[in-house]
Amino acid sequence: MGQLGLPELLIVGFIALLVFGPKKLPELGSGLGKAIRDFKGAISGKDSLPEEEKKETDKQEKPAGK
Repeated sequence: MGQLGLPELLIVGFIALLVFGPKKLPELGSGLGKAIRDFKGAISGKDSLPEEEKKETDKQEKPAGK
């Protein structure tokens, strides 16, 4: 109970193909993959800010004159 096997995954994939169509399905898959990567990165504590933005925020956070 609670496990997805190959037959269940094939059924879900077929229903998704019927609902979204073959042109939209790759876009949904890549969006889902990006969301999962972002979520895992946030959980593991990795920053998603580019280096330039990190430097700017570091400058703003440091107290002046100390």
